[in-house]
Amino acid sequence: MALSIPPNVTTYHLANARVPVCLVSDPAQLTPDADGLAPCDIAIDDGRIVAIKPAGAVKHYLASFDLDRGIVLPRLVDVHTHIDKGHIWQRAPNPNGTHLGARTAVMADREKHWSAEDVRRRMDFALRCAFAHGTGALRTHIDSYPKQTPITWPVFAEMREQWKGRIALQAVSLCPIDVVNDEAVFRTLVDTVAKHGGILGGLTFMGEAPNPKTDAMLDKIFEAAIANGLDLDFHVDETHLPEARSLGQIADAALRHKFKGQIVAGHCCALALADDAERATIIAKVAEAGIAVVALPMCNMYLQDRVAGRTPRWRGVAPLHELAAAGVTVMVASDNTRDPFYAYGDLDMLEVYREATRILHFDHSDRPWLKTVAATPGEVMRLPHGRMAVGAPAGMILTRARTMNELLARPQNDRVVLCAGKQVDRALPDYRELD
Repeated sequence: MALSIPPNVTTYHLANARVPVCLVSDPAQLTPDADGLAPCDIAIDDGRIVAIKPAGAVKHYLASFDLDRGIVLPRLVDVHTHIDKGHIWQRAPNPNGTHLGARTAVMADREKHWSAEDVRRRMDFALRCAFAHGTGALRTHIDSYPKQTPITWPVFAEMREQWKGRIALQAVSLCPIDVVNDEAVFRTLVDTVAKHGGILGGLTFMGEAPNPKTDAMLDKIFEAAIANGLDLDFHVDETHLPEARSLGQIADAALRHKFKGQIVAGHCCALALADDAERATIIAKVAEAGIAVVALPMCNMYLQDRVAGRTPRWRGVAPLHELAAAGVTVMVASDNTRDPFYAYGDLDMLEVYREATRILHFDHSDRPWLKTVAATPGEVMRLPHGRMAVGAPAGMILTRARTMNELLARPQNDRVVLCAGKQVDRALPDYRELD
């Protein structure tokens, strides 16, 4: 893209832009087209947006940049990632592409390599990729087993401080929910999460159909969250198995405890394979409990229904259309990056949305699905990110695409990213750094 904003220019005008009205906080003056895009001018002063008005309505600025009808997005929000295990593929590839192969490879690599230095180096590499692509906020799940917890959480705290003002970071604890059965270990985990301002989480499907043991474990997690003022974020039913129905149990627990915090359920793959009646019943409970669901389309297409020598029969993703129709908050996110759970990816939320559109059929729909990578996860994370508002920091992605078809047909490698009104260096880190 030819646009270049000199670093000494702090007051300027982005003319002849197009913005998705669903991502503008006050779009009353804007008139959207069939794509939901409205022509507009955007004025920026001292790193903040001072006007978003119909095209031609912003007063003349000494520095003015004509976007030639290019789409402008807010910096996007990645609500489910794993930057603690990212970029280990070169030393820990998945031997067969299965979920079991991924778990086995990660466990071996974590035991051998995950020192503070190793985790710090890979986290920073991942965040530089996300920043260059235009991510403004990111939530990562952190493997929180007894040996690893005191190593990774302090490193995350360092990263959060170092990246303040560039990417807003949140962290979630991740381990099987049977951790609650060891009172001392669970207490340490909860204390660590609370100390670092994190979110309490866990893997809820333990290989069994819904039973009282799982209910009891969920009760302990909800009680700990309430006592410590923590939100919850679970890995849920990431499998094709019909026994995987823990999403309904999470909803029951939320209603049982009258939980007032935020609850996110990630993956929820098995819900797509339930029969219509069972799926509708579970979705109704999820809506009543106020649980938000995040699908991870790229990772789950990679892992789910993989059988050697056989073409996969399903896409492995949660039924977002049905969930959204029932009033459930829905999102999509990156998940893993170049590790045994997903061999590819680069924490590029435009790529995620492009692939989600194809995998989940977001096109040919009247719903504002673009919110799933921007305003909606921003709200779920209790952050102002993922939308454009007058008075807010000017964090934006400028593209040459003029329509949603143009935006999604190409990777937009020539995009320009602004952070607080300043153009970001989009040079990506070299994989050789990880050798």
